[in-house]
Amino acid sequence: MNIKKIKNKRPDLLIVGAGPVGCVIAERAAKIKKWTSLVIDKRNHIAGNCYDEENKWGIRVHKYGPHYMRFKKRKIFNYVSKFTKWIKGNYIVKTNIKGKLYPIPINLTTIEKFFKKKFKNPNEAKKFINDLKIKKKKIQNSEDFILANLGKEIYENFYKNYTIKQWGIHPKNLNKSVVGRLPIRYNRDPYYVNQKLKVMPKKGYTNLFKNMLSDQKIEICLNTSYELLKKKIRPKVATIYTGPPDVFFNFKYGKLDWRSLEFKFNTLKRNKIQECVQINFPNDYKYTRKVEIKHVTKQKSKYSTVSYEFPKSSGDPYYPINNKKNIKLFAKYKSLIKKLEKKNIYFEGRLANYKYLNMDEVIECALKLFKKLKLKYK
Repeated sequence: MNIKKIKNKRPDLLIVGAGPVGCVIAERAAKIKKWTSLVIDKRNHIAGNCYDEENKWGIRVHKYGPHYMRFKKRKIFNYVSKFTKWIKGNYIVKTNIKGKLYPIPINLTTIEKFFKKKFKNPNEAKKFINDLKIKKKKIQNSEDFILANLGKEIYENFYKNYTIKQWGIHPKNLNKSVVGRLPIRYNRDPYYVNQKLKVMPKKGYTNLFKNMLSDQKIEICLNTSYELLKKKIRPKVATIYTGPPDVFFNFKYGKLDWRSLEFKFNTLKRNKIQECVQINFPNDYKYTRKVEIKHVTKQKSKYSTVSYEFPKSSGDPYYPINNKKNIKLFAKYKSLIKKLEKKNIYFEGRLANYKYLNMDEVIECALKLFKKLKLKYK
C-alpha cells in the first residue's frame, strides 16, 4: 500500500482490521461522534472471516467457514438490523458415526438412536446417562468434561477423534471450555444453537459490513500492513487493534498457538447435496466437516456448493488453543496490552483477546469499547 494514496493521514481513529469489530467501531464513531476512521486490513476484502462471496455458479459461499448468526440480546440484534434484512437461520447440524447421522448438539434423539433405546421422558434418559458417567473429583480438561457428563462411549465416538483432528491435541491436554461450549440437551431441539434469535443476513455478511462502512467519514485501505503504517499514521483519538497480540509485540514473549483451516469447495449440478447445512466427521477422513451453506442462504439455483474443512497447525489464525502453555503466555501479553491504553491503543476481538467468541459477542464487545472511547474522549 502506497501511503500517498491514503486521503486522510490524520484520522480520529486508526482501525487495524476490517472485520466485525473494526466495522462496528468505525460505524459508531462516524454516526455518534462524527469521528473519521482509517480502516486497514492486510486482506483484499472487508468482513474478516465472515466474508462471503458468490462463486462462478452464483452460489454465495462462506469463504472462511460457516457463520451461524444468533443473538442472546435483543439490543445487539436491533443494532445489527440497521444494516441488513434477515432470513431465518434454522441451523441443523449432524454428525456421521459409522455411516449413520445423529443430531448435534447431543439431544434425546441422539441418545436414543445411538444406544438403540427409547425413553419415556427426559428424566429416564438422564438416569441412563448418569449411569454411564465416569466420576471425576476434578474436571481438569476436555476429556474429563465429556467423560464426567456423558460417559466413555459418547466420548470415544463423538468427541475424542474430532477434538484430536480439530485441535491437533488430545482432549486431555485441552481446557474443558473447548468442549464445554457445546450444549447437552435432554429434549428434541434439533437446532445447532440455543438462541431463539437465529438469523442469516439476506444478502450476506459482506453486504452487511459494507453497509456499516458506507459513511464518508470512513476510509478503507485493503492489502495494507499495519507494520508499514504505524509510524506514519498518527490518529488524533486512538488506535483500535484487532489482530493477534503476539504479532503486535513482535513475539516478545514467544508465539501464541493457533489452529488454522484450509477449505476445499466442490460444486455440483444438484439442488441439494446433503440433508442439512453441516455434517461432522469425527472418525473418518482428514476433514472435520462438510458444509452446504445453501441450506441457510436459501438461494434458488440448479447448483449447490459444499465446503470441506481441513484443520492445520499453520496459516491464518482461527482458533486459540486453550492449553496451559498458551493461557500463561497470553497473560504476559495481556499485561502489555493494559499498559498500551495509556497510549490510546486498544485491543478488541477474537484474535486480540485470544478467545473464542460468537459473532454477537464480538459485536457487543465492539459496542462496549466504543462506549468507553466515547466517554473518555468527549
